[in-house]
Amino acid sequence: MPGERLVVIGGVAAGMSAASRARRLSPQMEVVVLEKGDHVSYGACGLTFLVSGLVPRPEDLIVFTPERLRAERGLDVRTRHEAVEIVTAQKIVRVRRGSELFPLKYDKLVITTGGAPAQSIPGADRPGVFTCNNLASALELRRFLDEQRPRRGVVIGSGYIGLEAAEALRRRQLDVTVLERSENLLEDMEPEIVEQVAERLAAHGVRIQLKAAVNSIESAPDGSLSVVHNSRSVLPADVIVVATGLVPQAELAAQAGVLLGTSGAIRTDDRQQTNVPSIYAAGDCVETLQLVSNAPTYMPLGTTANKQGRVAGENAAGGNATFPGIVGTLVTKVFELEVAKTGLSVASARAAGFSVEAITVNSFSQAKYLQGKPLCAKLVADRSSGRLLGAQLAGEEGAARRVDVVATALTARMTLAEFVHLDLGYAPPFGPVYDPLLIAAWELLKKLGRRR
Repeated sequence: MPGERLVVIGGVAAGMSAASRARRLSPQMEVVVLEKGDHVSYGACGLTFLVSGLVPRPEDLIVFTPERLRAERGLDVRTRHEAVEIVTAQKIVRVRRGSELFPLKYDKLVITTGGAPAQSIPGADRPGVFTCNNLASALELRRFLDEQRPRRGVVIGSGYIGLEAAEALRRRQLDVTVLERSENLLEDMEPEIVEQVAERLAAHGVRIQLKAAVNSIESAPDGSLSVVHNSRSVLPADVIVVATGLVPQAELAAQAGVLLGTSGAIRTDDRQQTNVPSIYAAGDCVETLQLVSNAPTYMPLGTTANKQGRVAGENAAGGNATFPGIVGTLVTKVFELEVAKTGLSVASARAAGFSVEAITVNSFSQAKYLQGKPLCAKLVADRSSGRLLGAQLAGEEGAARRVDVVATALTARMTLAEFVHLDLGYAPPFGPVYDPLLIAAWELLKKLGRRR
């Protein structure tokens, strides 16, 4: 709004979306973005591809430099400026720039402090140990691979980023081992999907060790590394990537009196407004509503961060936008294998109180006579109401695009009986005459006794 100052803490997905939206709606509003790192406005989801070399230059990931944002959008973007305290009574942010500490007045504030590695591992600060959470860390890892030419890589964690990191190291010709402390790869994925992922990793020479809880990272006098897991086992390594998932960086907000949810992330309403007047929050530091379970959840996603940031920025500039929530749609690629998920798994649906039934079908991505690729699809539904609750898919083609159909159906709260009549596009190069999703829905209806 004219004459007011908006301060945005954090300058990546949610932060830049908030700042840009506020600037469009209120050209006279002063918009200041504080970013403690060197980079803003880059494609964080492409970091592992930068490490692997599939993205050749760091510049390819950068959408806007601070200089362009200042010149073209009139945003006061300040890199290497870390917000260390929010004093709500005075409406100021205490900012550290090098050794200097100074107050910055705000009228409206948007907190987009992001997430941090979920597991603190003793020794993770040793040379040769990296994360891949931001552009600076990805550049450090890529530089290390280029200069040191390591042979043995260990990835700690088997979530989406962990598996992408493992693939990136294999593409750089390293021997790769993934350590996962739980019993399964990819949290909350169905066994049928996980089995295909494990087979694909093994086919590309990636070793998986499950139930391998990491105790520490050690280094010898010669600088060689080793990972100590399950108290006694020692795994030598030349480079280590810590990919243990994310937890919200919400301490700055909590210390200012901003309420956190049960997940530990910042709680907001559907306008991204916190409990503190004039303070909004968005992105990987915030929990959101899971539309299928109708419960708050913490699911850090780039798509969600951008949407929430846009809503927060609009409302900070005097608008009235809302963000309804998510159904939790994820896609990734493990070498040639597409893996997709939306909604609730069997386990999460049961935990949410649903009476669950599920079906798995194996079909093809194209008409069989065109030698289509195998495609596995699993649907989850509520037994009592017939409502569709979730889906997971895996295959070399067609999984990523099909999951969006289910995501749309979940958002519309469709039942299986409604879903089976969707008029999906058909041609032999794109699928069999009965799409795998519709086959699965039909079979699940029969399993529920609602269709014979």
